[in-house]
Amino acid sequence: MEIAIAVLAIVLGIIGIIGSIVPGIPGPPISWVGFLLLYFWGGGEPMSTTTLMVWLAIVTVVTVLDYVVPAWFTKVTGGTKYGSWGSLIGLFLGLFFPPAGMIIGALVGAFIGELAFAGKDVGDGVASAIGSFLGFIFGTGLKLICTGVMMYYIVVYAF
Repeated sequence: MEIAIAVLAIVLGIIGIIGSIVPGIPGPPISWVGFLLLYFWGGGEPMSTTTLMVWLAIVTVVTVLDYVVPAWFTKVTGGTKYGSWGSLIGLFLGLFFPPAGMIIGALVGAFIGELAFAGKDVGDGVASAIGSFLGFIFGTGLKLICTGVMMYYIVVYAF
């Protein structure tokens, strides 16, 4: 039973890492569920309640920041909600053309959103597209760091 829980926790950690990149999959919370499994049924090194709660706080902060930071980056560079939406739609469409499709899709989507719906000129559209893209990269980086470190600890606590 302990081996099955350890394997499930590792699988959840891997899904969490994938979810840090793929939109729509909540990466850090899924990895934290792997932590939770190990806390209750793990067979390796015992995990303290403090560790579990600290990671819950980290996951909560990273998840909230993932939603706030791209909009903030877009606003700082003069973008509008249309640029943010365009970036998200472009990112989603770019999933069909990995890996560069996600990056190009986010940039082009934000640019088109600003030009077509916000009435911005080309220079402002480029600036807000870059801001939206940088926000996306920053949020993705935070999630990857969080899930990567959690994956390390999942392996430590599993065995």
